[in-house]
Amino acid sequence: MHKKFLKLYYFIDEFKKGIIDKQSINTSIIYRNYKKKYKTTEIIYIRDYCRRKNIKFFLSNNIKLSLSLNLDGAYLPSFNESFTHLNYNFKKNFKLIGSAHNLREIRIKEKQKVKEIFLSSLFKNNANFLGLNKFNILSNNTYRGIIALGGISKENIKLINLTKSVGFAGISHFKQKKGP
Repeated sequence: MHKKFLKLYYFIDEFKKGIIDKQSINTSIIYRNYKKKYKTTEIIYIRDYCRRKNIKFFLSNNIKLSLSLNLDGAYLPSFNESFTHLNYNFKKNFKLIGSAHNLREIRIKEKQKVKEIFLSSLFKNNANFLGLNKFNILSNNTYRGIIALGGISKENIKLINLTKSVGFAGISHFKQKKGP
């Protein structure tokens, strides 16, 4: 059996050079901070730093700003059910990604034209907990790339190969990472 190369997505709410420096090239950064308003200068600084490190950079829940700052893409959280971004002219390499917790939200993300859907929560036992079986059933209902999200650690990372997912996303897994 061939080893699966997974796409990696790391959620950050503040910029720390040390943590980004530890990430491999196939890791993408998603900046999401719902507590404060985005500062354009801060986003430009993160974008430029990620470009120097050859890391893709996505902004959460603000497609218009992502387009104007020439970012790699935008992330649409599950609570964003808006379709106004379909009127925008996207650049060739601009990528929309989004998260979902159930079949209804998966269908909304498909209509929003996202390329990859973050399906939550695979391992983290919370209100959105799916587990392996429900995760596989939901991921078989779409042809979009599925990204596993929630509770991924060093102990259960090998279980991702039992799913249809093309990658995984998280926060705590990437903070403890020692290097590429």
